[in-house]
Amino acid sequence: MAATVRYDEVEVGTTIGPQRYPIQRLTLVRYCGASGDFNSIHWNERIAKAAGLPDVIAHGMLTMAEAARLVTDWLGDPGALVDYGVRFAKPVVVPDDDTGVEVEVSGELTEKLDGNRAVIALAATVDGAEVLAKAEATVQLP
Repeated sequence: MAATVRYDEVEVGTTIGPQRYPIQRLTLVRYCGASGDFNSIHWNERIAKAAGLPDVIAHGMLTMAEAARLVTDWLGDPGALVDYGVRFAKPVVVPDDDTGVEVEVSGELTEKLDGNRAVIALAATVDGAEVLAKAEATVQLP
């Protein structure tokens, strides 16, 4: 599948999103199974609090994946994401079974590179608080 966003159709300053991705405790349990990471701070409130956390927290890689999802959905081709990195700024606390939280992700094209590549800076927040820092994706466009 080829990316549907073309290099000559975007400019520095092009924005993506924002998009909101809900995360509930059921999401965390499913991610435990998919990733093989069954660390109990991701599903057991008592153990998370005993570890000094305010409550159960989402897997950092799940949060990272949701930010990448914004880019791959925009591109129309997950294979067009050629480089991706983030720093985890703050845990995503998932305070109860029913409500959960929403991670809001937005992006901005910050640089056009040779070879039809572009750099996208990403912002991911929960209730206005940054949860990913220095999040940046490099994409290959047709």
